[in-house]
Amino acid sequence: MTKEKKLHKMSMGDRMFYIINGFLLFLLALIILYPLYFIVIAAISDPDAVLGGEVILYPVRITMEGFAKIMERGDVWRGYLNTIIYTAITVVLSLIVTIPAGWALSRKDLPGKKAFMIYFIIPMFFGGGLIPFYNVMSSLHLVNTMWAVILPSILSVWNLFMTKTFFESSIPNGLIEAAKIDGAGQFKILTMVVIPLSQAVIAVMALYYAVGQWNSYFNAMIFLQDETMYPLQLVLKEILIASESTVGGSGETILQQYRLANQLKYVSVIVSSVPILCLYPFVQKYFAQGVMIGSLKE
Repeated sequence: MTKEKKLHKMSMGDRMFYIINGFLLFLLALIILYPLYFIVIAAISDPDAVLGGEVILYPVRITMEGFAKIMERGDVWRGYLNTIIYTAITVVLSLIVTIPAGWALSRKDLPGKKAFMIYFIIPMFFGGGLIPFYNVMSSLHLVNTMWAVILPSILSVWNLFMTKTFFESSIPNGLIEAAKIDGAGQFKILTMVVIPLSQAVIAVMALYYAVGQWNSYFNAMIFLQDETMYPLQLVLKEILIASESTVGGSGETILQQYRLANQLKYVSVIVSSVPILCLYPFVQKYFAQGVMIGSLKE
């Protein structure tokens, strides 16, 4: 049956439902997309036009001055490199930890499974606080090292439980039993059977950990004193704070700093988001599958 025939057979109530539903979805998409669009046009518009409220639907007096000021700074490029290193190492270590742990927790015959589940659930609701956290990192001699940024981020309990649920619902027990009959041990089952069948959830976990580490700045702000080790987000934060500083300046200088800070605010969002936006299309085809598979179980 063609789409036209289906629409012809719909009742008036069904048609009204689809029309209203389509309008609401369009409105919701507009509400979500316009702020992102505004950031782009504000970043390439004249700062005076942005401050004057002239930039609404299109850029006004296009200028790349903000991007030039950001890109000509060596600390931005160094922050990019640091963030790429932190993110790459975090993703690799996170997958090495999360995938085997999720597989182990998904097995019904795991000794002490209930105790492990409680052990992982508790940190989701309770934390020791910043001071104990800092004391632990200091006692391990991790302060002002790259590992202070990486190690606290290599395991997310939420991601672990998503991985566990995926394995429970998507890896047939018959396949595992067949592998055991063929003489495969637990390590071989994981590496030769489970992982090749789990590309969707692995891609999604890699994306989640990459986005989390890429956008993270708090641990770096707390534990890093060496500015050469700052990630990109912290570098951009320092640039914004410096550009907004008005201490000891004349009226004209204060106005120039305010204009620059307002433009850099939008430019920094784009500069920090572009790499992740470029990465997303490569894992997008796995994203919906990896999130939805295992979300419901009979």
